[in-house]
Amino acid sequence: MTSTKPLASKAIPPAERLIFALDVPNPTTARHLVETLGDAVCFYKIGLEMFMAGGYFELIDGLRARDKKVFVDLKFFDVPETVRSAVRQLKPYGATFTTVHGNDAILKAAVEAAQEIGGDLGILAVTALTSLDQADLDDLGFACDPKTLVLSRARRALAIGCRGVISSGLEAAELRANLGEKLLIITPGIRPVLNRPTDDQKRTMDVEDAFLSGADYIVVGRPIRQAADPHAAAVAIQERIARLFAPGISTT
Repeated sequence: MTSTKPLASKAIPPAERLIFALDVPNPTTARHLVETLGDAVCFYKIGLEMFMAGGYFELIDGLRARDKKVFVDLKFFDVPETVRSAVRQLKPYGATFTTVHGNDAILKAAVEAAQEIGGDLGILAVTALTSLDQADLDDLGFACDPKTLVLSRARRALAIGCRGVISSGLEAAELRANLGEKLLIITPGIRPVLNRPTDDQKRTMDVEDAFLSGADYIVVGRPIRQAADPHAAAVAIQERIARLFAPGISTT
């Protein structure tokens, strides 16, 4: 594969660069999916749907017992002290990442809490949801385009001490060009087959393009979960990632 875009250079095992979004309605379905995916996935994101279904932390314990990495995607957003206390509650679970939304004070409280509990919990700042486009930002009163908003929020998050940001692949190249390798870029909204006719994700990108734009990790849910063979779908994406990051493969 050739490209004029550089791959992110962080020493992340290729198999860990795929994060599967375990967005299902109940723990039974979640456990079945984990069994089905087996060794094809080693990093899981667990969000609000599973949190509301019950058994959220038991599911995390089960994943950690299988030596899987866990991304707690609850997008904490509240007054700073409440967010600080919420992040502290993650101490027993060995999560790798958790997401926080909000202003500088909220992000700072989350970063300080992660430092207080020790371990290696990384705070990820939410920049702009991939379900939002320019029209949505206009409606919300943001007098700028998505790239400007994302870059501004990412700069602030980096200065505060966040480990990284959640960003569409469409903004990843701008982040990498302006901020270098200083922060992690986790990119949701990945669609291995583009131009899907019905989808609530508006700012999407394909696997290779996301990494070639600067992403460190990609988050994939429906393209794996809704596949006729989820294990085969995950393996196919892992193979694409492995080829992209294979030693000796030039991207220039």
